[in-house]
Amino acid sequence: MEEMELLQEKVKLEPIKSEMELIQERIRSESMESKMELLKEKMKLESMESKMELLKEKIKLEIMESDYAENIIVFGEGKENAKICMIGEAPGGEEEKQGKPFVGRAGKILWDFLEMTGLKREQIYITNVVKFRPTDRSKTGRIINRIPKKAEIDFFLPYLTEELMIVQPDIIVTLGNVPLKAVTEEESATIGAMHGAMTTTKQGYQLFPLYHPASIIYNSGLAQTYQNDLQVLKQYL
Repeated sequence: MEEMELLQEKVKLEPIKSEMELIQERIRSESMESKMELLKEKMKLESMESKMELLKEKIKLEIMESDYAENIIVFGEGKENAKICMIGEAPGGEEEKQGKPFVGRAGKILWDFLEMTGLKREQIYITNVVKFRPTDRSKTGRIINRIPKKAEIDFFLPYLTEELMIVQPDIIVTLGNVPLKAVTEEESATIGAMHGAMTTTKQGYQLFPLYHPASIIYNSGLAQTYQNDLQVLKQYL
């Protein structure tokens, strides 16, 4: 009788594990396939802020089983619930080093231009379609950036879709042709034809295409076009 009473007291004092804690324990012990199913289950229970971390965990797990396991992954960052989500094509060398999107030369150009709209980096969520640096070798053997291949874009596109569902931006700003084609799901879409004008995606997002800021490095004549486009964007903020 005394043992039963002690057991009852122990049950009262022990913290009851939440459904979230139980799922987390199962994630640590399950196979890769089971881990992915459990992560999906966990994402349904999590707050919006935690969903982004769970998405990153999911990407890491799936990349480990892919051809891209050796690459350094650069995740999106910024304000979740941001009014604007900016999407580039892929990280460059400096982004790979720092582990952040748009911190290199093109990123500096972008933020300098954005100042004229009154926007600051911390107000924006910024990411890339492909989450690692696509590289090639120059004739001299130097590692250089290249445009992401279709297989790379196709691999990461579902993650971008989930990313947007978590952030739920009012406006998506694509930077260059790769993210424009990815978001519109139109291979024929071109930045030359669509830049500087608001449109709507098939998913119902407002979309404002801009040239990639790196294009100004190679074509200084686009600087005025960039300024004009940003003044149009400013009207929607």
